[in-house]
Amino acid sequence: MLCLMAMTSATVALAQETISIDYTNQTHPLSTFWAYFGYDEANYTYMRDGRKLLSELAALSPVPVYVRCHNLLTTGDGAAAFKWGSTNAYTEDAQGRPVYDWHLVDSIFDTYVSRGMKPLAEIGFMPEALSTHPEPYRHHWRPGVRYDSIYTGWAWPPTDYGKWSALVTAWVRHCVARYGEKEVASWLWEVWNEPNISYWKGSEQEYFRLYDSTAFAVKKALPTARVGGPATTGPGWSTAARWLREFLAHCAENKIPLDFISYHAKGSPKIVDGHVRMNMVPQLKDVAEGFSIVKASNYNDLPIYITECDPEGCAACGMATNPENAYRNGTMYSSYTAASFSRIEELADSFHVDLAGAVSWSFEFEGQRWFDGFRDLATNGVDKPVLNVFRMFGLMRGNRIPVANAYVAADKHNIYIMTWNYADDDIPGPPSDRRMIIKNLPHRKIRLTEYRIDGDHSNAYEVWKNMGSPRSPTVTQYQLLEAGGHLQEFAPPQTLTAQDGTLTLPLRLPRQAVSLVRLEF
Repeated sequence: MLCLMAMTSATVALAQETISIDYTNQTHPLSTFWAYFGYDEANYTYMRDGRKLLSELAALSPVPVYVRCHNLLTTGDGAAAFKWGSTNAYTEDAQGRPVYDWHLVDSIFDTYVSRGMKPLAEIGFMPEALSTHPEPYRHHWRPGVRYDSIYTGWAWPPTDYGKWSALVTAWVRHCVARYGEKEVASWLWEVWNEPNISYWKGSEQEYFRLYDSTAFAVKKALPTARVGGPATTGPGWSTAARWLREFLAHCAENKIPLDFISYHAKGSPKIVDGHVRMNMVPQLKDVAEGFSIVKASNYNDLPIYITECDPEGCAACGMATNPENAYRNGTMYSSYTAASFSRIEELADSFHVDLAGAVSWSFEFEGQRWFDGFRDLATNGVDKPVLNVFRMFGLMRGNRIPVANAYVAADKHNIYIMTWNYADDDIPGPPSDRRMIIKNLPHRKIRLTEYRIDGDHSNAYEVWKNMGSPRSPTVTQYQLLEAGGHLQEFAPPQTLTAQDGTLTLPLRLPRQAVSLVRLEF
């Protein structure tokens, strides 16, 4: 039996929730703030599974996808590892003169640009030859090792701000020469990452000096380039809120270039009574506090980018060392993403701010064990359920229709309704019964298609478990896993008839499921 059908009076009495949608209540154009992704390990970009995933991300979005990664200026041989990457862009000769080498940075940006994607170019970290405390420099962190061991020589201020500024100017000029002025002007240049914690070993005032010199260096190379920051941790934390306020005041008082504002927002899952309990509240608090700070500043109309926007803080910490991360493989991650992103846009509307982008800090971890619990979009080239939420966002077009507990848009010929049965606790629970009442439809004949993420649809993790969780899938198994990771229709499309411009539809969603209903007319 199809999940969606014309509702009879007998079924109306059984509905637990009503979602009312008025086709004529269209507001502002649909945002594509979700089309932003990021990761620590820059060198994964041009590796096999990295290239495959980037191609899929580019294909799912109606607009160019922006990609942010750490370590674009870090010194090293280009070998990728957990929370590590390097490009060796800057070294010095025996006389201390700068030596620029762009070939690894070019490999990263070429991979993006060739797919129609855009760098959200994070300007960092400190090259070894410029670091005030260069030793130790290369860290060898892995899951289970003390996290703060990652903060080594790359996190310190430069010995010479003039050399640092010259490096930034040379990099931007090189990009203009390679990709063209118009292309590079469409990118975003962000100064550093989370300077209010140990990603920056200098003081707040030293970060302001770093930001100032970097911003002017970018503009010297390309006046139309867009530069911003400060990429601080979540403003729900009082010291991070202070940094953000003081940074904005510093830029205003000193007339420092600032084209966009960035900060981060994270949730906080925990193990409670033997199961994972998500906690969206800290993430939404971070988002809202940041919006409030921007709204009260001299920059209340600037674009805001939440350049890390996630259920928690460590993508590379797997569930073996952090059991609270067990949500990542299945549908809890996808339903959390649908629910949180919808709520984040509602917050932007309520604060009347320009939410331009929210970066999901989730990519892939090359050559790791299958479904090892990392916060990633794909494992060994096979898409996880969460990636299909972004495919759902990518299918939507038109103008927003504000609706509680759903994400709805419409254009001249379609209505798109995304809804979810999200629950904080990762325990079995009943399905959610609801009815959707769509009013003021312009046509009687409606073609209905439903896409679904649940235990049986768009879920390679369940396919893998049903295979016996193979660690080395055969070619045939891999093909089945790959197909299972794609966004799937719940049932064959059907044609319905609206009565007096109204269509009423029942929807039963299993726990943690996400549905996208498309009505074509």
